[in-house]
Amino acid sequence: MLSRTADHLYWMARYMERAENIARMLDVNHRMSMMPQSAAQLEQAWAATLRIMGLENGFHERYAEITPDNVLEYMIFDTGNLSSIRNCLRAARENAHAVRGALTSELWETTNATWLKMRDFTCDKFQDVGASDFFDWVKYRSHLSRGVTIGTMLQDEALRFIRLGTFLERADNTARILDVKYQILLPAGEVEGGAADFYQWSALLRSVSAFEVYRKVYRDLITPARVAELLLLRVDMPRSLARCMKEVYGNLQRVRNAHSCETERLAGELEAQLRFARVDDIVRGGLHGYTVRLLDRLHALGNRIADDFLVPVVRDREPGIREQKKQAGMERR
Repeated sequence: MLSRTADHLYWMARYMERAENIARMLDVNHRMSMMPQSAAQLEQAWAATLRIMGLENGFHERYAEITPDNVLEYMIFDTGNLSSIRNCLRAARENAHAVRGALTSELWETTNATWLKMRDFTCDKFQDVGASDFFDWVKYRSHLSRGVTIGTMLQDEALRFIRLGTFLERADNTARILDVKYQILLPAGEVEGGAADFYQWSALLRSVSAFEVYRKVYRDLITPARVAELLLLRVDMPRSLARCMKEVYGNLQRVRNAHSCETERLAGELEAQLRFARVDDIVRGGLHGYTVRLLDRLHALGNRIADDFLVPVVRDREPGIREQKKQAGMERR
């Protein structure tokens, strides 16, 4: 497959997955903002959403203060924010348009229709529709796109690059959500199992569609260590790091080339470490440090995938868990 074709397919999937993840985070925050809490707690929750995506600096360049309305406008509609839902869906459509011949007609029509509908949304229409209904629509369109992909695409390299983009993006977002939310909730001072404690942790689980899964697996109180175990190490949890890396590694094996041996090895090493790790050891050593290292490794893996398979891009020289130059995929188009 041509590297440019693989590049468009990979980024099409990443942007669609990112739009869904942003909708999930905003939906949970919007629901939690309706609970009784102080102004400082409300601002902290919305600031965490910006921090998860590495967008605090960009937000403060455009808005004077952190309020729910400002964050929602910035994360949904702001054309200056390359990771807004609007821009993500536009970028997914543009990448799909560039490789229409590699997609089934059903997948192209689904992606195109999603963008056309999003293009007509305004802040006024958003208020009329309601935040929860809008976020449900974004999640539904992402689910539909993923289902059409699996149900209509030939099981060839094109599908593998789509799946690579989907699961690498999902792994990155799950790690960010867990890291930032865990830091906020753990020192809250609540008695574990209290009412506020329960609603906060359940909101975190709902943001990754894990609340019912948690109840089925643990059948007990929601505890920080078990939340971390579920989102990091349970390979049977669809949005966990372990599951995402299992999929990334498996798809890399199917598209390997003469240059990708080291990339495949690094992905397999990370997948194995997540598969055999123990949550007690992770928590004891510090969850924040662990997730930072995970994000650095995901960042490096994304760079290696770009070098081995995709169109080369100029990457951020600053290491760490900054925005992974996902924007670069949009900028070069």
